[in-house]
Amino acid sequence: MAEKKESLGIVETKYFTFAAAPDELVLESGEKLGPVTLAYETYGTLNNEKSNAILVLHAFSGDAHAAGYHQGDDNPGWWDDMIGPGKAFDTNKYYILSSNVIGGCKGSTGPSSLNPKTLKPYGLEFPLITISDMVKAQKQLVDFLGIERLLSVAGGSMGGMQALQWFASYPEKVRSVIPIATAMKHSPQQIAFDEVGRQAIMADPAWNKGGYYESGQPDRGLAVARMIGHITYMSAASMEEKFSRRLKKDGYSFSFNADFEVEGYLRYRGESFVKRFDANTYLYITKAMDYFDVSGAKLVKNVKNPDVKFLVLSFKSDWLYPCAQSKELVHQLKLKQIDVTYCEIFSTYGHDAFLVEVEAESKLIEHFLENINGRNKNNGF
Repeated sequence: MAEKKESLGIVETKYFTFAAAPDELVLESGEKLGPVTLAYETYGTLNNEKSNAILVLHAFSGDAHAAGYHQGDDNPGWWDDMIGPGKAFDTNKYYILSSNVIGGCKGSTGPSSLNPKTLKPYGLEFPLITISDMVKAQKQLVDFLGIERLLSVAGGSMGGMQALQWFASYPEKVRSVIPIATAMKHSPQQIAFDEVGRQAIMADPAWNKGGYYESGQPDRGLAVARMIGHITYMSAASMEEKFSRRLKKDGYSFSFNADFEVEGYLRYRGESFVKRFDANTYLYITKAMDYFDVSGAKLVKNVKNPDVKFLVLSFKSDWLYPCAQSKELVHQLKLKQIDVTYCEIFSTYGHDAFLVEVEAESKLIEHFLENINGRNKNNGF
């Protein structure tokens, strides 16, 4: 068993507001959004040259709280096992930045935020956003912090999409990219799962066409959407190991109660999710993921032999973002003569593996970053 390393302890969320009129953020759709607030956290110390900054990017239901603990809360950040002193993203060496995406519901501007024009929550008046828009907003934060070039951008799942979009949009702003368990675009199957989740929310009468903020959100629809999503995060092997066909009580109830442990678990996950997530944010972010597409020539645009290194990680049992999608990414990068290392990690945890397989990921990421950081110092960056 790997040695348990020191936590960052108590951390605080900060807020950066920009894009006030008349300088609103112009979105990919052509619509404008402003003012915009990003919730973010930082860990470690930015060096004098501002060359040791790493942007970690959260997955679908994540937020700015990537590591450490908030005062009075026993729940660590979503990548606490990976960020901190002596960990993969070593805060003794690197300055780690994490922000909640626009469209989110954890401090960044999203559909549950107040619309300055109406002083009521945006609801469906919030414009549709894309992964590109999320990254465009993050760049504003990076510029505000005075960071000219990030040592790395890293993330799993939707975080991996953002990492790829950073390279597609701002190749000169990154020295390395670590996309984990992700894809250059959603397959029809991935879009289909997202659509079923959206329909579950919109079919709940409490959704009220997105205008539920005074009456209460569509808990049942959002819980079902989360249950569907959670099934895709696991693998057949991990579900067999965790639940098999074990019953919650002796014998069948001969009712529609949760007889099996897996039924009770999914209901619990759904009920827990509605307490911390906004239903409209679910709609907006899944749509952004479905719109995402940096396949083919869209990933590398007008850049010849960019001085960027990639570490692409995937997991053998991940059927939501299967290894074949990561291999296609690697193929596209090699066609452009980009330096890329690919590692396929054995795991039975399915898509959840990027949050679970800490030891394997840590070794790979630690050595990769040491190589990038060494090149920075040798080249005077």
